[in-house]
Amino acid sequence: MFPFLPAWLQARRTAPVPVAARRTAHLRLGRRGEQLAARLLRELGLDILCRNYRGPHGELDIVAREGGTLCFVEVKTLRRPHRPGRPGAKVGAAKRRNLVRTAKRYLHRLGHPAIPHRYDIVELVLDPATGHPQFAAYHPDAFREDELRLTPLDRFPAEPV
Repeated sequence: MFPFLPAWLQARRTAPVPVAARRTAHLRLGRRGEQLAARLLRELGLDILCRNYRGPHGELDIVAREGGTLCFVEVKTLRRPHRPGRPGAKVGAAKRRNLVRTAKRYLHRLGHPAIPHRYDIVELVLDPATGHPQFAAYHPDAFREDELRLTPLDRFPAEPV
């Protein structure tokens, strides 16, 4: 391949799956899960307002509305059904805190409206061969802000940049 490179470096350059390809596959899986989740939410009667809202503390996968309630939806997708645990179990305390912080930023950008809101989770397990969902679950009001330990700065975010 490159005769001037040592053999060990040549072997590393011909790795079977580059890191970039693995990252791309992970992002494709997440995007597919978000598409399926948006379809599921629409079928359940929710209006999709925004997808992939980014804030300084993370991303809101889907922002939807059900009646007069704003729904901040986290989507968790797995490709392998044989993995132990459910996809929603991966939304731990730190992730929940970041979701609340990002949702607060979203509300701040709207001018702090007095809109009731909640935090939902959609779990998906996709068939590795076809990419079709084998399992889907929607958990409205999956957790509440008052269950989390937030600092005063989390409750009152700074001005948007």
